[in-house]
Amino acid sequence: MDVLHTTSRKRETYEVRIEASLLWECALGIAAITNTRLIDTLEKPKESWDKLKKSLSEPLIEDLKYVEKNNTWKSLLLLLHQKEFRDLSDFITFLEGVDDQKLRFICIPYIGMKFQELRKHASKGDESSRNRLKKQTKDNPYFPGYIEFICTTNIQNLRDHLKSVMTRWYEEVIIPKQETLIQILTRDKESKERMNEKLKPEAMVEWATGGITYLPEPSVPTVLLIPQSIYRPWNVEGDVEGVKVFYYPVANESIYPDDKDMPSYFLVQKHKALGDEARLRMVNFLKGSDRTLQEITNELNMGKSTVHHHLKILRSARLVETLDGKYHLKANAVQSLSNELMQYLAGD
Repeated sequence: MDVLHTTSRKRETYEVRIEASLLWECALGIAAITNTRLIDTLEKPKESWDKLKKSLSEPLIEDLKYVEKNNTWKSLLLLLHQKEFRDLSDFITFLEGVDDQKLRFICIPYIGMKFQELRKHASKGDESSRNRLKKQTKDNPYFPGYIEFICTTNIQNLRDHLKSVMTRWYEEVIIPKQETLIQILTRDKESKERMNEKLKPEAMVEWATGGITYLPEPSVPTVLLIPQSIYRPWNVEGDVEGVKVFYYPVANESIYPDDKDMPSYFLVQKHKALGDEARLRMVNFLKGSDRTLQEITNELNMGKSTVHHHLKILRSARLVETLDGKYHLKANAVQSLSNELMQYLAGD
């Protein structure tokens, strides 16, 4: 059907901003080491994580157990979005000064403008608002329990915990690698800022995140890109009022600036993901249509946990994604593999 356009108004889009800080790396490190479901899919080998855990002080280990139980890494990330903190001391000062009700409000996840009143009332102790927020977020694996915790926990205990875990992780894990991390994050931020001047916003987000398509939303005028190395190869998505956040994995060239032959991280990950018979069979099975985990398990006659592990690897390589509870093959990502390889071999 033909459409007669009688307006000159262009489709709205968003602006892209890039920020980098060791504080983000600190909070995401705390999130990564306590995410037992994903830790075996991270770039850092499990043996390295085990070695790191053994090097940590007992007080920090206890803090991390609390994080894993209550998902308080989410609180840290939400608090870090309140202002551009100069350093850890600036963040701790803010945390000590924010009043109790405001602290609860910040730590309750933002789920959209129309739920802001519920969020506000829940932070003031209203049980009905809290339950409505939990119901609204029931499809998220941890939001309902996290919301219950934030709204009912002793707020001073929460404040003390957040100060403790952030400070200890920063001192024990970040400071020993501080200079290297600063250089990596700065290089990547500067690279993304240069590219941000050349690309349209949607193309910029897809390029920086290694394949995420984020279409404009009426209530989101800004996309914030934050480079991180600890959660590679995963992007971590977040939402704050008016802002969509992608904590994206830094590029290989930001880590190894002197190695001119360094291949793209996702080029390597895609080939690694396809270098396995079971995963190739999955890709072949998914090329026809989207499939559930059970359908893939039945087709390949493998254990569900094994299939799920292979699918995590395919997802981390941006070859597969989940849509409406089913696994979907990103055909364009597969088809572009030969072109990406030829570009690398040509030195482009």
